[in-house]
Amino acid sequence: MKKLLIAVVSILTLAGCSVLPELKPQSELGDFALGHNIVIAPNPYVGPGSREATTDELIGSVKDALDARLDIYEGDKVYNIGLSIDGYVLADVGVPVVLAPKSALIVHITLWDDAAGEKLNDEAHQIAVLEDFSTKTIIGSGLFNTGDQQLQALSRKIALKVEEWLEENNEWFGVEPVVIDDVLIEEES
Repeated sequence: MKKLLIAVVSILTLAGCSVLPELKPQSELGDFALGHNIVIAPNPYVGPGSREATTDELIGSVKDALDARLDIYEGDKVYNIGLSIDGYVLADVGVPVVLAPKSALIVHITLWDDAAGEKLNDEAHQIAVLEDFSTKTIIGSGLFNTGDQQLQALSRKIALKVEEWLEENNEWFGVEPVVIDDVLIEEES
């Protein structure tokens, strides 16, 4: 019993360590300004134990989250995003703790320089996210959240991961690496 109590307290403590996407500070993206934000879901894989979502719901949620996260950048050059939703799981109601499905979203993204009319990444970049770890998701987020709430949370996480990927490649946007005493220093986030 004592071990179980320690495990539960540890899990609840870790649940509080998650950073909400809305609280992450703005990244350094140089001359980046969002142009077209094209999201498609031609044939997404629906994982086991998932609630169904329509193509319009998937596209609308991810597109809105990307707009909210990336429209704040007011750089001098326009960049277009092409994003394909490849698969998802929106956790359905399961047996608490034992069979508590987790929500997930998998996408591929391509970035285009609008003025040059060319792709910046040769191969589409894959991003996969899982729902945040919390007291609700231990038991099963399907018990507490609707499919729409789960999709919105996953979409916000995808938008944050896209922003982080853009920041990792910020040389595309004219950001110069920091050099101190002839040593290249990678900026930490």
